[in-house]
Amino acid sequence: MDTVTTGATQEEPRFDPRGLVELDARVPRVAEIDGDRAVFDARELTTRGINLELRRLLYEEGVREVTVQNPRARHSIGVGLLTRAKINFEGSLGYFAMGMMDGPEVHIAGRVGWSACENMMSGVTVIESNAGSLTGAAMRGGDLVIKGKVGARTGIDQKGGTIIVMGSAGSMTGFMMQRGRQIICGDVGPGLGDSMYDGVIYVGGKVKSLGIDCVPGEWTDEDTELIERKFRIYGLGTPPQLQKYVCGKKLYNYDTLEPSERKLVL
Repeated sequence: MDTVTTGATQEEPRFDPRGLVELDARVPRVAEIDGDRAVFDARELTTRGINLELRRLLYEEGVREVTVQNPRARHSIGVGLLTRAKINFEGSLGYFAMGMMDGPEVHIAGRVGWSACENMMSGVTVIESNAGSLTGAAMRGGDLVIKGKVGARTGIDQKGGTIIVMGSAGSMTGFMMQRGRQIICGDVGPGLGDSMYDGVIYVGGKVKSLGIDCVPGEWTDEDTELIERKFRIYGLGTPPQLQKYVCGKKLYNYDTLEPSERKLVL
C-alpha cells in the first residue's frame, strides 16, 4: 500500500512482522537494467517486493533475463510467472518456489524448501542442491531437475512433465501419479508409486518398497532415447542403470469393487 496522507499527518507503509501479510504494494524499482537483461539485490526486500520487481521487469520492461542476488531463502518467490524468460537466483529459496509457473527457464544456485514448482505448467527449473518434500506436486509440464536429494512425496499427483533427481528421494515418491515421468538416480524410500494411475518412474538405486499397484515395467527403446536425451540436454553425464516402474492397473475399477474385494486390493 502506498503511503497514506490524512490532513497534516502521514502514515508510513505497514508490514506485519510475522510475515502473514505484506501491506506495502509499492514496486521497489531497484533493478539495474541493461538492454533485455536486469539484475537486482533482494537482500533488503520482502517476498512481495521481490515478486513485484520480477513482474515489473518481465511484464512492463520487456526484460528477458533477470538475475536475483541474495534471495535469502524467502518463501513463495516467482509464483505465477506466465511468460518465457530466464531467471537466475543466486542463492536458496524457501517454500513454494516458482509455483504455477508457465514458461520461464529458471536456475536456482542453492536449495529449495517444500513444494517447489507446484502446479508447474511449462518451462524448466534446475536446482543445484537439495529440495524438500512435495517437489513438483501436481506438476503438469516442463522439466524439473534437482541435482541433489529430494524429500517425501516428490511428484505427488503429477500430471505431466519430467522430474529428474540426481540424488535419492524420500517416501511415497510418485504418490497418485497420473502422467509424466520421474528419473531418480539414487535410492528411494518406501511406497514408491503408491496408487499411481499412469506415468513412468525410473530408479537407479535401491527401492525400499513399492507402493500399491506399482510394478516393474518392460524397458523399451523409447525409454533409452528419453533418458539419454534428457541427460544430454542438461549436461548430467552418463545415465546410471535404471529400473522402470509403472502402474499395475489393479485400481482402475476400484470404485466398482465390493467392500470385500477392496480389502484384497489394498
